Amino acid sequence: MIKEKIQNDLNLLPENYKTKDIDGLIIEYVKQHLDVSELRDYVLTEQQFHRIYFHTMLKQIRSQNNRLDFIDKNLLFSDWWHTDELISLVSGADFNKAYSLAVKYVNNDDPFVRRWGYVMFISRMCRNHDNLPMILGLFHDDDHYYVQMAQAWLICELAVFFPDEILTWLPDSKLSFSITGKAIQKISDSFRISIEKKTQFKDLRKIIK
Repeated sequence: MIKEKIQNDLNLLPENYKTKDIDGLIIEYVKQHLDVSELRDYVLTEQQFHRIYFHTMLKQIRSQNNRLDFIDKNLLFSDWWHTDELISLVSGADFNKAYSLAVKYVNNDDPFVRRWGYVMFISRMCRNHDNLPMILGLFHDDDHYYVQMAQAWLICELAVFFPDEILTWLPDSKLSFSITGKAIQKISDSFRISIEKKTQFKDLRKIIK
């Protein structure tokens, strides 16, 4: 069985193996066109299989839109890491397709599915100005810490490309300060945003707090 084969491969890795060691296995599995679909039943209970399952399956799917479909059918996330690691695999997907899925995700009962609804746009999909109004329309208050951090991260990413628009939008967004404050902190820490713009964002704190 595939599970036993992969477990044996994992057992051959160094005791304190790292992500790069797992990625080495994934490269070989992709070259072999190995079908690891059997692992789906184990990724939430035996997390050593999570990255192998998703990356091996997704990297054998050439179309990034089809990768979105695969993820949609496999929303098997158990923490922030398992959502964020998939961003690069859909970064060039069709925005409208991704958006239609995100509308569902950001209202899902599972906080890590909600997080995916935001972080999936921390990619090339958020760099087109025409997409900005739709992305901003996804935001609403969320009490879960990891969802708030995803929202703050995406706001910061948008501010890299559209600082003036985000400066105008943020105080009118009606988002709680637990989200906007985190976003301003991420913007302040960013190396890709000018000191002048950072100062303007920091000045928003006294307006929106």
